[in-house]
Amino acid sequence: MAHIVILGAGTGGMPCAYELREALSGAHDITVVNERADFQFVPSNPWAAVGWRKAEQISFDIRSHLDRKGIGFIAQRVDTIDAEHNRLTLANGDTVDYDYLVITTGPKLAFDEVEGAGPAGFTQSVCTLEHALKSRTDFERLVADPGPVIVGALQGASCFGPAYEYAFILNTELKRRKLRDRVPMTFVTSEPYIGHLGLAGVGDSKGLLESMLRQEQIRWITNARTTRVEAGTMRVEELDAEGKVHKEHTLPFRHAMMLPAFKGVDAVAAVEGLCNPRGFVIIDEHQRNPTYTNIYSAGVCVAIPPVETTPVPTGTPKTGYMIESMVTAIVENIAAELRGATPHAQGTWNAICLADMGDTGAAFVAMPQIGPRNVNWFKKGKWVHYAKVAFEKYFLLKMKRGTSEPIYEKYVLRALGIERLK
Repeated sequence: MAHIVILGAGTGGMPCAYELREALSGAHDITVVNERADFQFVPSNPWAAVGWRKAEQISFDIRSHLDRKGIGFIAQRVDTIDAEHNRLTLANGDTVDYDYLVITTGPKLAFDEVEGAGPAGFTQSVCTLEHALKSRTDFERLVADPGPVIVGALQGASCFGPAYEYAFILNTELKRRKLRDRVPMTFVTSEPYIGHLGLAGVGDSKGLLESMLRQEQIRWITNARTTRVEAGTMRVEELDAEGKVHKEHTLPFRHAMMLPAFKGVDAVAAVEGLCNPRGFVIIDEHQRNPTYTNIYSAGVCVAIPPVETTPVPTGTPKTGYMIESMVTAIVENIAAELRGATPHAQGTWNAICLADMGDTGAAFVAMPQIGPRNVNWFKKGKWVHYAKVAFEKYFLLKMKRGTSEPIYEKYVLRALGIERLK
């Protein structure tokens, strides 16, 4: 009997546990290790940051739901991974041995790379539920005393969608409160142009997003390198196409939300031979680490090179469909190994995103993620807003019921009228 340990219980780890249990029945032990006791649906955090969601609507207790499926759960941070001896050491000193390890931790948020950035400094975040709730408190202070707002992404960021979402969601909520006329907004991003998204653009993402920003009177600065944040002031260098400083900006703000660059979490990054210099897990085409072949990984914590070189560094996003397909490949490959077969499954590295924009929305599909592409489109409309609301409800229901049904493969692609493309 093998023991499979899943490190991380987010949008990759929880589905992985359920899919493994279904694939392996009760023949093998499965344990999920997560530093928090609750599951948090991260895509809803921009809504929580303006009060459109309460914490209890987008999070739930993990243990009770895994227990029903016969899956073990440990709510502890992992401090060290002994990959040579297949052992985890937890923050409380306990150890956990494994035969297979699946790393789905998500990222470490590298706010420390910009002085004064992050919830411990002077900017807000929607990267975790706790951050979003803190951002909401700061937003209510803005409502009480309106002034300039900055939203965007710091250099090295790879997940730009939530920055655009938050800018437009905030814009909508300020309109509802009859305060938008007292809140000038600036979108500050490390992207070389609006709508780059870490993907060198998708369809007409540049034109459509620029049009939406203009329509909502949100100014923007691209190729932005944020050098320092102080109380009420952000200092930004705007670079040209050659990477030289073109302009310097000193931007005042009453409220600022800036997404950070990502790194690998400490315990994972510390394992020699497991990660790249940023701490992301190196994987082969079967989601396995080449050095430690009993370690698999999926999601934001895996190493993917940038789509292209940009004047200000940008990373490549890992979207939901990609994570779903990575997880399914991992399950198939571990099951194959336990049968004595050779791993064969590969993830479908395509990008699909449903982004809420307050009172409308935007969706993009990039198949494959790195061009040239078989499918390359970007659409906007109120239907995307409703689609994301429906997706949130269905995904949370799936996690509570413990089903292994592939949401993107079965529902989202069909709803968008797109056949599966390998």
